[in-house]
Amino acid sequence: MLLVLVWLVLMAGAFYMLLWRPQQRRIAMVRELQTQLQAGDEVLTTSGIYARVVRLGEDDAEIEVAPGTVLHIARGAIGQVVTPPGESFDAHGGTTEAG
Repeated sequence: MLLVLVWLVLMAGAFYMLLWRPQQRRIAMVRELQTQLQAGDEVLTTSGIYARVVRLGEDDAEIEVAPGTVLHIARGAIGQVVTPPGESFDAHGGTTEAG
């Protein structure tokens, strides 16, 4: 009986360490990305579209995938920022050094 109880505790600990904890880290990283996101950032959506953020709303965003082509997407669909560190985009899509 004691062996079964120890086995169950070990399985619960393994479940926590292998599944629950990494998922919580990913959620925290996504929340941090969403708070640091700003207009002009070059992003990659979760569906694989590279674009530049034009406007950010509370739950949505507008991204420009080509000059004059703007898509309205859910803000959560932005998977990562791909703007090189120290650079930002000006109103015409050109890069400028951040200072």
